[in-house]
Amino acid sequence: MTVEKRTALGAADVDDDVLAEMVAAQLGVEAVELLSAIAEVAPYDLEALTTAGRFWVHGKARCGDMAMPFRFFVKVVQSWERSPFFAFVPTELREVALASVPWRREPDVYASDLGDRLPAGLSMPAARGVVELDQLSAAIWLDAVEAVPVRWDTRRFTHAAYLMGRLAASADVAPLSAIGDIDNVPRTYAAGRLTQQVLPALHDEDLWSHPVMTAAFDNRLRDDLRTAAARVPAMLDELDLVPLATFHGDACTRNLLVRRGAEEDGFVLIDFGFWGRGPVGFDLSQLLLGEVQTGERDADELPALEAACVDDYVRGLADEGLDLPVEVVRRSHALLMLEFSGLSAIPFELLDGPPSPEAVRIARERALAARFILDLVDATTPLR
Repeated sequence: MTVEKRTALGAADVDDDVLAEMVAAQLGVEAVELLSAIAEVAPYDLEALTTAGRFWVHGKARCGDMAMPFRFFVKVVQSWERSPFFAFVPTELREVALASVPWRREPDVYASDLGDRLPAGLSMPAARGVVELDQLSAAIWLDAVEAVPVRWDTRRFTHAAYLMGRLAASADVAPLSAIGDIDNVPRTYAAGRLTQQVLPALHDEDLWSHPVMTAAFDNRLRDDLRTAAARVPAMLDELDLVPLATFHGDACTRNLLVRRGAEEDGFVLIDFGFWGRGPVGFDLSQLLLGEVQTGERDADELPALEAACVDDYVRGLADEGLDLPVEVVRRSHALLMLEFSGLSAIPFELLDGPPSPEAVRIARERALAARFILDLVDATTPLR
């Protein structure tokens, strides 16, 4: 075996002896002899603030008379001050911006015993190594998950909602919700991105005259979003009344893997970069909206999915001992969805290029999602 075959990893590579120990742990044996190890860049179509690289490492190792295959997923995470997106953050806001996305959350979660604490039906990849690269980055070596690409139906969504409710209220998981904890997540987000980028954009007439925007967002939606933005202080006051719970932070379908051979058993959680604690109902937003935001699902499915998922999420809370009225959870969920997704429905990333049919299609779905969120907030009872 030659080390050169892992050159794609760069600084994220490890010594052969360390790799052999990780392979032995993955295979459940005492020791192995490495026969081959190849690293390849893992293609991925979405940028992430704190992700510097993704790689597959695979090969064979000898144990006794047997040659056995192994496979790892290596993720390099970093402080997002190293991301090219950080250049767009005003200098006076950079300290707050960095504090709002603590890059160490993900390596610390994988280095913890969260996998032993998760409710039945949820699991996470085994972390065979968390390698500190420097003060601002680390490489996480994970057992590869053989995931099945599936089109989620209502049953799968409601099962995920139930399990995320159990995660939120689990007493076993709760101590680890402090990893990367940010004080009062809704207010921190409101004081940062919401105030500095999203709310000014809602009043930017040049933005609203962009061809993609005029094709997707009508004047009524624009005015209703501006009205909702003016109510943010009252919305934050309401969210202060909601019980806090653990959240994954980005519980979209891409981050709830379906393991091959266990399609009906539950989900493998990945990507813990936004892990933490916040108002009950937080994880329902990305669960419902993730595929709409990426253009993979039509927004007209949201009303039926939301109605079913909230009920199962509440049932999950109750099974972990947290009994809350469904009306409280739905209101919290609606307000969180408005703050973190509805007000920012503007497809900023689609406005630099030409108004292609695909860009317009995605923008229209986001506009429909924003209308759904606004209507849901209007249909729920304010908390007092």
